[in-house]
Amino acid sequence: MSGRRTGGRNIRGPHSALTDFLAANNISAAQIRADYNDRVRQAAQQNGTTNGDGTNAPEVQAEGEEVTAPAAAPAPEEPEEDEFPVVDTSRKRKRKSDGKAKEKAKKKAKKVKKGGSHDDSDFDIDRDMYKKAKKLPGQMENCEICEKRFTVTPYSKTGPDGGLLCSPCGREIAKDAKKEQKPKPNQGRKRRKAESDRLDHRVNRGTRSLVETCIDVVAKHHADVDGLGELPRSLLNKLSMIFSKKRVLNPKTLRMFLKSGLDGLELHDCANLEAEDYKLMFATIPLGESFVLKNAGQFKNETMDYMAQKSKKLQHLKLYAANLVSDKSWCNFFGLRGENLKSLQLEWMDDSFSDDTIKYMTETCPNLSRLKLKHCRKVTASSIPQIATLSNLQHLSLELTCDLPCERFIDLVSKIGANLSTLSLARFSGTDDEGLNGANDLFLEAIHNNCNKLQKLRLSYNDACSDAGFAFLFSEDWKNPPMLVVDLSSTRDIDNANPTGPEEAIGLASEGFKALMKHSGSKLRNLNISSCRHIPHKAFMDVFDPSSGAEYPELRNIDLSFCGAVDTVTVAGIFKTCPKLERLVAFGCFGVEGVVVPSGVLLIGAPKAQDEIVQVGMGGVSVDMALGGMLEKSQE
Repeated sequence: MSGRRTGGRNIRGPHSALTDFLAANNISAAQIRADYNDRVRQAAQQNGTTNGDGTNAPEVQAEGEEVTAPAAAPAPEEPEEDEFPVVDTSRKRKRKSDGKAKEKAKKKAKKVKKGGSHDDSDFDIDRDMYKKAKKLPGQMENCEICEKRFTVTPYSKTGPDGGLLCSPCGREIAKDAKKEQKPKPNQGRKRRKAESDRLDHRVNRGTRSLVETCIDVVAKHHADVDGLGELPRSLLNKLSMIFSKKRVLNPKTLRMFLKSGLDGLELHDCANLEAEDYKLMFATIPLGESFVLKNAGQFKNETMDYMAQKSKKLQHLKLYAANLVSDKSWCNFFGLRGENLKSLQLEWMDDSFSDDTIKYMTETCPNLSRLKLKHCRKVTASSIPQIATLSNLQHLSLELTCDLPCERFIDLVSKIGANLSTLSLARFSGTDDEGLNGANDLFLEAIHNNCNKLQKLRLSYNDACSDAGFAFLFSEDWKNPPMLVVDLSSTRDIDNANPTGPEEAIGLASEGFKALMKHSGSKLRNLNISSCRHIPHKAFMDVFDPSSGAEYPELRNIDLSFCGAVDTVTVAGIFKTCPKLERLVAFGCFGVEGVVVPSGVLLIGAPKAQDEIVQVGMGGVSVDMALGGMLEKSQE
């Protein structure tokens, strides 16, 4: 032990593992100590920090070096009892202004947030290693920004340099940080809103118009709106649709739409209205010629009688789900207003409007030009001959729940088909009275021979008409001009055990689809062939082939949902051959991937292409180049 001590107060310790490691790697502990002491000395000179006795901080002794104890400082003299300490105001620091201090704190915070410069990395590491320990709650500390003395609490904020902040400065820093932090957008809500707009045929073409913005604001704050002022009926209809979609149409908001000068009213969701609200409606608009009332569950007999008395100029009536009106009230209405009635559209009539009511209607409404009956359970095949007596009928839409023999419809088309502009028959499928096969094709033949003014044709949900029958209907010798709207959705064989269908195709298939597009492609605007699963891929390619010169200049809306043969090449051909296309629906078309969509076109559905859709803008790649490249890539 004597060899380890040299006398006096010099102390030398044993060689540790760290000392051996530093010596083996040619690292000088003395140099590390000297560098650290220099940094501490420079920091003390810059900040003016000293020990409590006025001396500088002691230097750190490297391992193996002698440590010299500092000389004892003389004890300070105690002041006399009547003597007070004198504060030297010349050494008092000047306080920084709050504005400069806050600005400095913001700059430091941004610098720390960004990570600082590469040159200050060593200083930052040293600062973190040798920074002063934070004060505990209850101790006194100087604020890092304003330098005021305050008591530390568990809720004291940390400043940009690691110091503590007083309560006012902490609140300011938290407020500024909250302003700089941008809220994360709700991607799910934005996605749902975008899909909702797409389904409503709304294309985002940049900044919204002032009218659209005002309509959304009114719909959002409908509870605070007392009146809408003098608005045209078109804007009132838009507001009504938005109110119905948001389910906010009630007796209070109804009064916004009631004005004596209107010639009609459209309300698409009347579920929250009572019988007295309907009476107020007809009393406020006595000169109304057209009323559209959907989901009118509280439209009762007294309401129907009141409308028959007040609305003396009524010409167009559209009622949905008015099940509380009896047949007697309907007959009373037809007796009073049947002479002027031109349009009658009824849906979801469960307990009224029977065959006898239809017979009375045909006798008292000679000027009826539009008739629509859908889901009226009391209407049977006996009413078809009565409807055939309406010589002025131009628009006929039927979707009944009973069995309807084809012979009745063949007779109907033979009598009034020459005047029809709209023929809509949904869920129509059956045989003739004698049970002969091919009755549905005979009905298509009757349309071909008798109808020469059709602009809209709907024959949906049919599983009996053959592809050959459709090909004959749309053959070149048909005298009917090109149609504007065609809906042949769900015309296919429904045998799930044989998804490809029989050898002789049932429903719209290759030949019928080609004949349709050849006949009406030049004027066609809306095309719906969803669930026509027997149309092959080659038929789509032949119809929408840009290399063959095919073009459909007026086609705006197409629905190809659940047509299994539709793929990326088909969609690219549609974009190329339909320059005015606005909306393409492709639900269930799993062959559509990586689509390049032209600007202003809505592609709805396409489950595999939702994350791969590329929107072609005005300033980017041209539509021809993008679609041409996609066609070449797909054909490879």
